[in-house]
Amino acid sequence: MKKVLASALVLTCVGWMSARTTYTAPQTWTGVISDSMCNGDHGGEVDEKECTEKCMKNGDKLVLVTDFGKKVWQISNQNFPGLSERGGATVKVTGELKGDAITIAKVDKP
Repeated sequence: MKKVLASALVLTCVGWMSARTTYTAPQTWTGVISDSMCNGDHGGEVDEKECTEKCMKNGDKLVLVTDFGKKVWQISNQNFPGLSERGGATVKVTGELKGDAITIAKVDKP
């Protein structure tokens, strides 16, 4: 009987822990859409939108820069509708954080 109870307790804990690690509530970040080459620092003498577009054409990925350039978040779903047109713009992003990458569910004006 003790083995059955112990096994049930272990399975319950494992199930609870796996549910906790796989489910993440949507979060919101406000930042600037930039590119992985510049990471939000475009040198100050170029248009941020133009620079981001140029870097994207060169194969760089889009990123979200927050905390006044202190944090750069990778974006896992690069083809999210309307994202590429917002290069250099400040946006409010809602999504899920998985590791150091955001999976975007919604993009709005801040």
